[in-house]
Amino acid sequence: MMNKDNFFYNTKRNVIEEHSYEHSLQDVAEPNLFREIFDYDEIPKVSFNFRSVPMNVPENIWVTDTTFRDGQQATAPFSVENIVTLFSLMHKLGGPKGIIRQSEFFLYTEKDRTAARKCMELGYEFPQVTSWIRANEKDFALVKEMGVKETGILVSCSDYHIFKKMNLTRKQALDKYLAIIKAALEHNIIPRCHFEDITRADFYGFVIPFAIEIKKLSDQFGMPIKIRACDTMGYGVTYPGASLPRSVPGIIYGLNQYADIPHEWIEWHGHNDFYKVVTNATTAWLYGASGVNCSLLGIGERTGNCPLEAMLIEYASLKGSRDGMNFEVITEIADYFENALNYKIPPRTPFVGRYFNATRAGIHADGLLKNEEIYNIFNTQKILNRPAYVAVDVHSGLAGLSFWINSYYEIPEPNRVDKKHPLIEKMKNRVDALYADGRTTVMADEELDKMVQELDIDLYNKIKTFKSR
Repeated sequence: MMNKDNFFYNTKRNVIEEHSYEHSLQDVAEPNLFREIFDYDEIPKVSFNFRSVPMNVPENIWVTDTTFRDGQQATAPFSVENIVTLFSLMHKLGGPKGIIRQSEFFLYTEKDRTAARKCMELGYEFPQVTSWIRANEKDFALVKEMGVKETGILVSCSDYHIFKKMNLTRKQALDKYLAIIKAALEHNIIPRCHFEDITRADFYGFVIPFAIEIKKLSDQFGMPIKIRACDTMGYGVTYPGASLPRSVPGIIYGLNQYADIPHEWIEWHGHNDFYKVVTNATTAWLYGASGVNCSLLGIGERTGNCPLEAMLIEYASLKGSRDGMNFEVITEIADYFENALNYKIPPRTPFVGRYFNATRAGIHADGLLKNEEIYNIFNTQKILNRPAYVAVDVHSGLAGLSFWINSYYEIPEPNRVDKKHPLIEKMKNRVDALYADGRTTVMADEELDKMVQELDIDLYNKIKTFKSR
């Protein structure tokens, strides 16, 4: 006879599963710092045990936002007006299905609290306003005062933090965390537990035992308790057969399979220290996390968080649909950052940089002239309200100048200026002379516009009428 505690029939996979071992807390005397992997004087190593876990994509996936919490820690402070404007743009971007599910706020200053209140007063269903606190009663008092329905709670889970930062044992940390989680539940506030530094944590000695205790509390109170798996230092990897604690598939699979945490309660939060932030977040979706936590433009401490706009593009790629999201708002957000916040977006940043869909090479420009699909990733004009662009410099050639004129002045097909037009030859001669004289920077649109006026005023007066009709 099967013991129901060890065996159950999985209705999604249509097989009997065995869970014969429950992981318990290993309250070690000395911290496990995984020195064979994280030798501080060397580049962190990736180890493999060749164990693979199955992909298990949740029925519903979404994005959550940390622009006003983690993101704001790496930029000039936002004003209340800035926050409300960006929050409203995220609402517009996420669409009626609320693909941008939540946005989290600090509550420590009066400005933070005012911004959170004003965003709540907008009455949007999505993004939902949530908060973030440390695991102590003083911070929790702020949550109760604000009346938010969910709060993030910092529950660091690596021995680097437990032993070296907080000077606690694993048992002491576990008891401290569970007390504040229970306090939230007693006030009908959904806790979101931020498992900080999970990619350096003892997964079976602390992470899973802690998650099991969280699930027990959830069952006791009849309320969800979410887990945010925080790749605080960007150590996560997606390689098949990579071992814990760095395996993103292993972490997500383990939380769901060994601690019985539902997909909808699992969220991934990554940093970009090793250029893996988008791939790691997408992998978390593929292996069972419903949520991935991001910030606008990827702003955040050190190398930043996962760019929210990148994950919305990933969502559309995986789902085959934008599900009502308005991607033109991505361009609005980028413009707001640059013009209202004086934030300089690196020009080649995907989807938002000034030159992300620009070419300088004449041979590429010639391809764009013949068929835009040859060198443009998708219809950026239709999807992002960002037409393909040629940045003019010494390498652009006749084709580049021709493409620039037709694009900048928005000239329709029958009236386009061919690269064999006399004006194009004159412009090329002048551009070449500038670079021969020592110029090194890209030609600005305003410079080229003035050049067209000077070289062919009749044509200029004709083509300028097409722009922004």
